[in-house]
Order: sequence, then C-alpha cells, then structure tokens
Amino acid sequence: MPIAVLNDIHGNLPALEAVLADVRRAGVDRIVVGGDVFPGPMAHLVLRELMTCGMRVDFIYGNGDVTILDQVAGRTPRLPEPYRQNVRWNAAQLEAEEIRALAEWPFTLRVNVPPLGEVLFCHATPRNENEIFTALTPEGRLLSLFAAVREPVVVCGHTHIVMDRMIGRTRVVNPGSVGMPFGPAGADWMILGPGIEFRHTNYDLQRAADRVRASGYPGAEEFASSCILQPRSAAEMLQLYERHALTS
Repeated sequence: MPIAVLNDIHGNLPALEAVLADVRRAGVDRIVVGGDVFPGPMAHLVLRELMTCGMRVDFIYGNGDVTILDQVAGRTPRLPEPYRQNVRWNAAQLEAEEIRALAEWPFTLRVNVPPLGEVLFCHATPRNENEIFTALTPEGRLLSLFAAVREPVVVCGHTHIVMDRMIGRTRVVNPGSVGMPFGPAGADWMILGPGIEFRHTNYDLQRAADRVRASGYPGAEEFASSCILQPRSAAEMLQLYERHALTS
C-alpha cells in the first residue's frame, strides 16, 4: 500500500490543502507526517485537517512539536523571544484533546512498505529530533549513526531540503518540506511504494500569503514573505547547515 510522506508542514494550511488534493488524485490513502506540524501560522488548523481528512494518518514528533509541548507544560522553549511568541500563540490555539493527541506521538515509526521492506521514519536522525546532516555531510561522519539501523530505507526531514543518498547499506531520503521548502516555491513531499517518488505541488502562493497574513500569527509577515513567496535556495541552506552538521 503506497504511503504519502508529508514533512515539515509548519502550519502552512494552503500548502497542505494542495498536497492533500494531489495525494487523493494519486490514489494514496495513508499518510505519515514526519514531524513539525508546528510551529506555524495555521498549525492548529493543519492538525485538524489531518485528523479529519478521511485517510489513515500517522504522526511522529519533530523538534517544533516538542517545543509546543514544552510550552504547554510550562517549560520555557530555548528560542529567541520573537520565536517564543510564535510558540505561545500556537499553543494557545490548541484544544485539550489536541494536546493529548500530540503528547502521544512517537519519535520514530517503522512501517512495512512492499516491496521496499521495512522503512524507518524519523524527524532528523534515528537518535535525535534536532541533529542536522545533509547531502554534503561526509559519509564517514554518518556511518556510526546509521550502523545500528536494520531497515533498508530511512525517511527523515528537519532540513526542508530534498535528499536521496546512501549511507553505508542504508538508503536515506528526505522528501523536503510541505510548508517551508528551501528551493523552488511550492510544496515538496513523497510517495513510498512500490518505489520512492519525490513530488512537488504548486499552489496559489499569493493567495496563501494573504491567508497567512490574516491568520493572527505573530510571525505572519515573515512567514508569508520568506517561506511562501520567496524561499531561500537549497544551495544557500546546504552551506549554512554544514556549519552545524551533527550538532543538536
């Protein structure tokens, strides 16, 4: 049974709506959300859309989702103040049953996807939802990290950049970001089964930016301009990420 992988949505409801339409057209009826529904301008609405979309949806934690739980629990997020107000706003939009559901997500997920076999889903790396590695990170620095992985395919996220590489005997793929892509504007996602198919969905960016600006989210203008209308390039972000590779 094919699975759609939607990572790093970050509250971009217009992007999610466009991707879900493509998922349905592709005949896929199961979704794995690989972390970071939160934070973002309409993250509570994204969560509700996914929970009521009529398909099976499995969630795992991303670092952003953990930050929301920290806020709900009264733990101060380790973020600069402008980003803390975004997290506070997101947490305040959630209903009690949504917080309980969020608190039950796992950090990793294993699913059998014929004929690929067992697939391990994680947000950043198999051991940590914060670590960074990219297509440029030397394999020698990653072999020990993936040595204990028995699954032939690992799906990760976190960097918002599409990736497909081998690390030892493990194929490691990243579908990119639905809501905050680095690279061409639009939404990046993936279908698993029978192969690995990277997808890109275009949608009305200006209308999406207008909806974000009207959301009440404290960081709405920055999100609309730099995450939807003019995303940063993958090449720029790869160079930036490599300065922090494998640090949490």
